[in-house]
Amino acid sequence: MTDAPLALRALLHHPDWAAVTVLATPVGEPGGVPVRDVVTVADLRADVTSARGALLAVALSGDREDWHLDALLRRAAAAEAAAVLLPGAEPLRVASRLLAERVGLTVLGARDPLAAAMAATRLLRESDQVVAQLVATTAAVCSATGGGVDELVAALAAAWRRPIWLLDGAGDRLAGPDPGPSDPSALLTRAVGAGRRPTVLAAAVPPGIPAELAAVRAALGVAAGAVGQRLAENRLAVERDARLRMSLLAELVQAGAEPEPGVRRRALDAGWQLDGWHVGIRIDVPDSVDPVTVRPEVLRAFEAAHLHALVVEQGRGWGAWTTFGEEPSATELHRHAAAARRAQWLLRSTLPSAMGVGRLYREATGLARTLGEAGDAARLAATRSAGGYFVHVDRLGLGQLLLAWTRTDTFLLAARSLLEPLRDQPGDLLATLTAYLDAESSLTETAAVLGVHRNTVATRMAKAQELLGVELTDPDERLALHLACRSVLFHS
Repeated sequence: MTDAPLALRALLHHPDWAAVTVLATPVGEPGGVPVRDVVTVADLRADVTSARGALLAVALSGDREDWHLDALLRRAAAAEAAAVLLPGAEPLRVASRLLAERVGLTVLGARDPLAAAMAATRLLRESDQVVAQLVATTAAVCSATGGGVDELVAALAAAWRRPIWLLDGAGDRLAGPDPGPSDPSALLTRAVGAGRRPTVLAAAVPPGIPAELAAVRAALGVAAGAVGQRLAENRLAVERDARLRMSLLAELVQAGAEPEPGVRRRALDAGWQLDGWHVGIRIDVPDSVDPVTVRPEVLRAFEAAHLHALVVEQGRGWGAWTTFGEEPSATELHRHAAAARRAQWLLRSTLPSAMGVGRLYREATGLARTLGEAGDAARLAATRSAGGYFVHVDRLGLGQLLLAWTRTDTFLLAARSLLEPLRDQPGDLLATLTAYLDAESSLTETAAVLGVHRNTVATRMAKAQELLGVELTDPDERLALHLACRSVLFHS
């Protein structure tokens, strides 16, 4: 007899006991009744002498109306058996069920009670074999299953006859049955050593069967290695595709003119339509975000917002664009802008992003131009929380032209000279002044952007005006300062 009993509740959830049903229980559910042994008897007339804590399995079926069934239940209860397993799944007659409830005995039914009894015996007394068999099965499945991670996780779940998931660091499902686990903390998990995002392979195994827990833990170790390898292979393929996209877009944007025939051919092979009318989009994210890994989130946000655009990893974010075969109407452009704003709203719910949208331009040369404008707009959007970190160039007008002028070397020298008094001052006066001007002199909005108190902003602004010797109520001085701040921050 084993020193590690089985919990009857866990045994009823084991795949080998899928055909076992509960016919009677004293508390409405078997609960955590421990099963310490398995005793098999021939029929209902069998004498039960030693069955304390045991599962009493009856091999041969008998008449459920026969008084011998009630007699057996009484003998089993007197011998302190954990449960009685009868042949067949037919309900007990009312008298027998009430008797079982009264004497505190769980009664089970199965078409093949001997097979169920042998499965319980194996879990009780042959734990090493249980572990070895599941590990060997797992290794065979990992070797024989083709496809990607989804196919492998599905094959493992079928072999283990249990739900299996691949989860990210937040517990969200990456692979496995949908929806994901209701309580990830109750799963057996094993870290998968691949990729830049933390992932774990998890299996649902109810506690109460020590041999099964040990087997799944060991099998998870084998499976995690195979899943990690496929994740690494997938990562390499994704990075290769990303490099090709980035290289092609860089050639198109840097050319600034009609692309060479070879570049145009590669773009067409990639499914990029260079002819037509383009609207560029730029999405900037912090350095801590990996654009290659997170690109699927951008694609999902675009799809949810019904924004049809190509998305390419580009620097600290993504460049994207929508191509129209014919010049779109004002209504179509308005609809596109609304979809872009909604996509940005969806992205901001999980990702600290800033989005800029360029104007409509034609042909391949126009693609580079609209993407450049979108990049300028995204840099502006990064400081405009009131607008949802979203800026559309069509709404900038003259401001956009002035912003482009601030990128010249001539203006940069003048801007640095103008703002020199703010250098090395406590409180980051340059960032505060820029945010204040972006917020149209709103102390409250500036404080929200910077994450400081309103009075702190007021103090810093008074100090900045004193050092610079300017009066921000003068519109000319405000404009000059605003452009100077933008130029210095951009080049820094």
